[in-house]
Amino acid sequence: MFSKEQEQEITDYLMLHKLPLDILLEVKDHMISQVADIQTEENLNFQDAFHKTRKLWESEFKRTTYSAFFSEEIPVIVKKIVKERYFSIFKKSLLLGLVSAAVNFASVFLMKDAETYSLFFQIQNGLFILFPVAIRALHYKMLKYIKSDYKYKGKLYYTMYQQNAAVTISMIGIMGQIVSKEGNYPYLYFREHNHDEIVYVLITLILPFIVQVMIIFVMINFFEHKKSLEKMKEFLNLSAE
Repeated sequence: MFSKEQEQEITDYLMLHKLPLDILLEVKDHMISQVADIQTEENLNFQDAFHKTRKLWESEFKRTTYSAFFSEEIPVIVKKIVKERYFSIFKKSLLLGLVSAAVNFASVFLMKDAETYSLFFQIQNGLFILFPVAIRALHYKMLKYIKSDYKYKGKLYYTMYQQNAAVTISMIGIMGQIVSKEGNYPYLYFREHNHDEIVYVLITLILPFIVQVMIIFVMINFFEHKKSLEKMKEFLNLSAE
């Protein structure tokens, strides 16, 4: 329908707005379809139809902030898409984190003594270190694609998930600090009725839960990042030629 030069012109225009590459390709497909429709319906040449299409998309490319995940301003359309998808991932992460927290709380009443509970606490949280490390080791060939400074043509993140996947090591470091503690305060509080350290009880129950949710969140981002790269493989191979 369009020549390679015309498609490249649309790509270059979208690159100016610094969309993550996976979002850029989605938007590009919509824009190509829209340009073609305008050409047909209004009997315009490519340049005029593309100009009208850019006008229709103008508001979507205005800059806005999303400080929870981006340190710099991003296009409105990027914020809309990532907000919806990150929220979906966060809900899954929260649900899995609650399951883990429930298992931890139940173990307080199932373990025979404080030492056994402490061992269970360390093993359970240690799994949140082991799993991400194992996944990264199994996917070592794609590790460069999860570096926050590794960008397509030095300009764009490869996917909207890339920078979240890149913080895995930081989360592992925090969890390592948790695993190094005995963590037996909940057992002492609920089973031995030692109420002297209520603050530590709350910290021991809440902090691992928060970090577990964060690790689950970044790991789901890792798998979504991998899935998006697979979908873009053909484009990336072509663009490298």
